[in-house]
Amino acid sequence: MIRNIVFDVGDVLFHYRWKDMFMDYGVSEEEGIRIGKQIFDEPQQRWLQFDKGLLTLEELIDGYAKSYPKDAEIIRFFLNHSEYMPVAHPEAWRFFPKLKEKGYKVYLLSNYSKELFERHTEHADFMEYLDGKIVSYMVNELKPDAAIYQALCDKYSLKPEECIFFDDRKENVEAAIAFGMKAKQVTSRQGLVEDLTELL
Repeated sequence: MIRNIVFDVGDVLFHYRWKDMFMDYGVSEEEGIRIGKQIFDEPQQRWLQFDKGLLTLEELIDGYAKSYPKDAEIIRFFLNHSEYMPVAHPEAWRFFPKLKEKGYKVYLLSNYSKELFERHTEHADFMEYLDGKIVSYMVNELKPDAAIYQALCDKYSLKPEECIFFDDRKENVEAAIAFGMKAKQVTSRQGLVEDLTELL
């Protein structure tokens, strides 16, 4: 029996206008994509270390500035104004009070740095309905490592088989299933709405 609904955040409860932020700064879409790849896909994996809570925002920015000096100014702008990056999915947020009324417990399990998580969720209505959360920076672990799923269950005394997890990444969904949870990959906003409607 499902008792606990567990949500990822990125591309589930928000999507991100990261390309638009670079274009807001005045570069082309092509340039924005190039700079974004430098940030998110670099071999050093500094972004993942940031999400793990092993780098501060300033350390991250300084590292990128040294590696990509010609893009240092725009990268600093992008990361220092990250509150303009997320776009809400209100159709999903509206389910939180309904899920609570139905008796479900609601949790977050997400890969996120402390700085960006706090900025992105500061005005998010769904936060008031949470029964708990594990964010990667809190435990220095990232999905799809089993340790982060274990951390959630340990902290809130959850049984994996009583949880359903919604995440946009296939590897994170597969890891949740291997851990013992029911899990569904979020591939569209409407698909998530349909899945949540079924739970009601």
